[in-house]
Amino acid sequence: MAEAVLAERIAAHLRRAILRGALPPGAPIKERDHAAELGVSRTPMREAIRQLAKEGLVDLRPARSPIVTRLSPREVADQVAVLLALETLAAELACAHASEDDLRDLQAIQDRIGALYDQADPLDLFEIDMAFHSAIARASQNRALAETHHGYLARLWRVRFLSARQARNRARVVAQHEAILAALTARDTAAARQAVAAHLGNLAENILPVLEAEAAGPIETRS
Repeated sequence: MAEAVLAERIAAHLRRAILRGALPPGAPIKERDHAAELGVSRTPMREAIRQLAKEGLVDLRPARSPIVTRLSPREVADQVAVLLALETLAAELACAHASEDDLRDLQAIQDRIGALYDQADPLDLFEIDMAFHSAIARASQNRALAETHHGYLARLWRVRFLSARQARNRARVVAQHEAILAALTARDTAAARQAVAAHLGNLAENILPVLEAEAAGPIETRS
């Protein structure tokens, strides 16, 4: 297996461990121990950790083990504000530039969410949900925007997952996604802007209490 592919698989494993709370904020990630646990060499493990650091999930430290990032409420609020602006711009540009293939891909993701919502593992479902938002950014046909959106989505990945676990509502999520998709399909920029605001406008208010609760004690993230 190519080392790049192996590193990506290791990164995915560690990312899910972080999201589930098996590796909580501030926890060290010891290359040697994790490499031995997964039966891999330290080279792809090191590359996987660097990848997670680029995503904002891990903090690298000179001559010490990297640790899982602990975001402050102010950092989260600032990043959410940027993410909301990026999501809105992506939707506006997608109204003008999304191809029919882009729209079909979005519909396929939305159909999958609706079909799996009541039975899928919460983390699997969350990843599909985030794929919907990433697909909108790609549909903007603006590579710089899509890359920037990916970075901010990754930084907020963990706290958004925790927030989503606290208030799962199938009807709301499906309806709001449908409104976004309908606006994109109709090429209605104003409707797309409104649909994104309705879906994500309270994101900071939903996330910040989760951070406060986590500071007071561990949050249950398992099914």
